[in-house]
Amino acid sequence: MEDIGDYLAEHGVRPTAVRMLVWRAVKDRYKAFSLSDLEQQMPEMDRSSIFRTLRLFVQHSLLHEIDDGTGRQKYCLCRCEGDVHLNHIHFTCGVCGKTYCLTDYVIPQVDLPEGFVPEDVEYIVKGVCPACRK
Repeated sequence: MEDIGDYLAEHGVRPTAVRMLVWRAVKDRYKAFSLSDLEQQMPEMDRSSIFRTLRLFVQHSLLHEIDDGTGRQKYCLCRCEGDVHLNHIHFTCGVCGKTYCLTDYVIPQVDLPEGFVPEDVEYIVKGVCPACRK
């Protein structure tokens, strides 16, 4: 992978030390994560700095937010093309609480009545993940 600073700059994010540390912590994640997950991983970093960085990454389409019904905002790597979000299905395990991005499964097209314009679509499947079924 290219240099983290260059990657952030290419996405319109000024590469500060905090932003590069947060990106390094999230760039290879395949499961969704919360602010508290990152706090545990990065105890030396201030909570508000992590939160502001996550919000910035969302604004620049590096991450997307997931409301999986757990009451905790979660984030997932955004595998989008420019500003076009590739809407995929998320799976939340009711046992362990982890949320997975199922990027190979696309949200089906919903034909809305005339005059309705969708701006965002979330599709959450809830159940038990393979690790919890054991």
